[in-house]
Amino acid sequence: MTLTEGAPAKLNLALHVTGRRGDGYHLLDSLVCFAAVGDVVTLTPGPLSLTIDGPFAAGLEAGDDNLCLRAARLAGGQAAIRLTKALPVASGIGGGSADAAAVLRGLARMGHPLPDRTERLGADVPVCLASRPARMQGIGEVVTPLPPLPALHMVLVNPRVAVPTPAIFAGLAQRDNAPLPPIPTFADADALIGWLAGTRNDLQAPAIAAAPIIAQVLDALSAQGARLARMSGSGATCFGLFADAGAASRAAAALARNGWWAVPTELASAPAPR
Repeated sequence: MTLTEGAPAKLNLALHVTGRRGDGYHLLDSLVCFAAVGDVVTLTPGPLSLTIDGPFAAGLEAGDDNLCLRAARLAGGQAAIRLTKALPVASGIGGGSADAAAVLRGLARMGHPLPDRTERLGADVPVCLASRPARMQGIGEVVTPLPPLPALHMVLVNPRVAVPTPAIFAGLAQRDNAPLPPIPTFADADALIGWLAGTRNDLQAPAIAAAPIIAQVLDALSAQGARLARMSGSGATCFGLFADAGAASRAAAALARNGWWAVPTELASAPAPR
């Protein structure tokens, strides 16, 4: 029996850093959603192993520290894992965490219970397990499911620059920011975008300081007509929200001419096994 799990890109539509614990971990408050583009994980019964292919395979090693293997060991499962890497590496859209979560979901389908405290693998793993809109708090372990969000047409852009997450958190000017405002039920995309305008990504400024090209990406998205342009996670991937699918497709094509990874997509409600 071979199982396939999608590992959709995670987007922090808003991300507030609200404090730091004594052990150094930062406290977050984030509105998270998932895009209809991502990696693919295939599991086949057998001894634990990992092979990686896909457009961004060169950016990863299949060594023991790979999150897919760590997830399998945490779950006590054995499988031959194949990861098709379609998302940029170290890009702020949860690629490694989404891959680990896909491994856990696949092993659960094979009969291995989901382990406790999956945030031990990474802050984004708990929210990526469900891959549905959610409010993520704490260090990632507090996940509150939300109703489906309105349809969003978006472009994801990465300037092919890897940004190290620890350095971005270290560059924060302030760590005790206000949490997100109350999250309502959004009647439509206009309401959601209006709400997002009153929020921010607190990691965006230190990421731009570390990689100024992120500011160029955000400006380029706005110049292409994005109704909102923002960085996701700790970067360097940014997203732009557009009026319709056609506008998103045209913007992605224009931005790709810069040599950037640029893809039009939309929201995905949940990962669908293939």
